[in-house]
Amino acid sequence: MAFSDRELLARIIKCEAGGEGDVGMRAVATTIMNRVRVPYGEYHRIGQGDIRRILYQEGQFDCMRSQIRGVTNPQTIWSNPPDQVHYDIADWALAGNRLFNIGYSLWYFNPYAPCPWLFPFNGVGSFQVKILQHCFYNPTELYAQT
Repeated sequence: MAFSDRELLARIIKCEAGGEGDVGMRAVATTIMNRVRVPYGEYHRIGQGDIRRILYQEGQFDCMRSQIRGVTNPQTIWSNPPDQVHYDIADWALAGNRLFNIGYSLWYFNPYAPCPWLFPFNGVGSFQVKILQHCFYNPTELYAQT
């Protein structure tokens, strides 16, 4: 049986930001939903407003991959069932709520170092904010051409 959109979002919230507390998990959920709702660029073209297309887009979320660089990934959405807090945040995000300090961020990552100004490194995202260990990036004008 396939997971519902709610279940998928709750699982990726736990996997991608489970150790980042309520604010960190809401920030990741906001970013994912920004990808679903963006009206232009790569995520609009590929996702077409469908969260499943966004989550399953190749190379986007490590938690959606069973292997990384040929090695089994122990931290996946399939091996980490969500808790009630993850469902609550998924419901919050699916209802249209968002963290406003995230802006319109379409990307986040944990650099294990200071946040670089641009990410991805092709110049389509510029630094917005750091929340706990994750850096968040808003689309640049260059993103619209993707």
